[in-house]
Amino acid sequence: MSIGKIIKELRKENNMTQEDLAEKLGITRGAIGLYERGERKVNYETVNRLADIFGVSSDYLLGRIDKKNPVRTISEAISDNPELYNFWKELSKREDLQLLFKQTRDLEPKEIKRIIRVIKAIEDEEIDDL
Repeated sequence: MSIGKIIKELRKENNMTQEDLAEKLGITRGAIGLYERGERKVNYETVNRLADIFGVSSDYLLGRIDKKNPVRTISEAISDNPELYNFWKELSKREDLQLLFKQTRDLEPKEIKRIIRVIKAIEDEEIDDL
């Protein structure tokens, strides 16, 4: 699916008009229409702002993944374990682990927990070695 179609779909899911979205982005309603019809390319900054507005990943907006927010999926999978959840919040800020987030997007919650536990064990071992 094209980014324009994804923007339109997300805008409608969020009960927003083109005018509403344009106002949030600080651009014209016409620009939103051009994006949605694929007649204007969306720049990097706008992709990031759209991701923030809609609470999705930029990869989702670009049509690279099917899940709207893999980080949210992981967070939900481990939310019942405060220790893992707090550890995950710290991990999710690290750019070097972005590939991990993409790789876990299709896993079951049980498998996600297992992976986060393994990463935590490695991190704990590295701290002990200092």
